[in-house]
Amino acid sequence: MDMETVTLSQIVEKLVPELSSFLTKRELAINIVLRDGLAVLEPEDAREIVHHSICEHQIEALLQ
Repeated sequence: MDMETVTLSQIVEKLVPELSSFLTKRELAINIVLRDGLAVLEPEDAREIVHHSICEHQIEALLQ
């Protein structure tokens, strides 16, 4: 399968909608590149992506 670029909101909406209320609009708009596409992601994969994205976003905010 080819790489696919999606927003974090697409991942959250499809696999872990219960996490959407914990994310900001800016975080939900982050682009994520998936090696094997959205179709093969599991909920645990989505949780890991959300966790990593939030951590990266917080680091960037602290550096500004």
